[in-house]
Amino acid sequence: MNMMDQIEHWGDTHHPAWMDFVRIALGIFLFSKGISFISDTARLSHMITGLDLHLWTVTAVHYVAFAHIFGGFLIAMGCLTRISALLQIPILIVAVFFVNFRTGFSYLNSELWLSALTLILVIMFAVVGSGRYSMDEWMRTHNK
Repeated sequence: MNMMDQIEHWGDTHHPAWMDFVRIALGIFLFSKGISFISDTARLSHMITGLDLHLWTVTAVHYVAFAHIFGGFLIAMGCLTRISALLQIPILIVAVFFVNFRTGFSYLNSELWLSALTLILVIMFAVVGSGRYSMDEWMRTHNK
């Protein structure tokens, strides 16, 4: 059994049912944040422009918006949760350490705290997986 199988097995056996509600809330939050970004691409483009990506700004704006929309939907449904969570990690690392951290490390910077909490939750669900009440579990039990 390799390391990834051991992590997956540990995550599947240590996943209480209440964490499924946290996963669903996280997915809904990411989905709504993606909708927010796609409806106001100028704001997201302004945030990313400060990172000096130049030609990659348009690509980064679309990647962030669509990764949040589709990844949030998949996380909320519990379908391919680990992969969807892994795709969110680079976005959230940039959000925490490069975008929101520049505005100041204070309790008034709610975007920083929200991004940090979201990053922690996404990392947690990348390890523990989707849980009992998910499409992954339903497909696993009904596929046999």
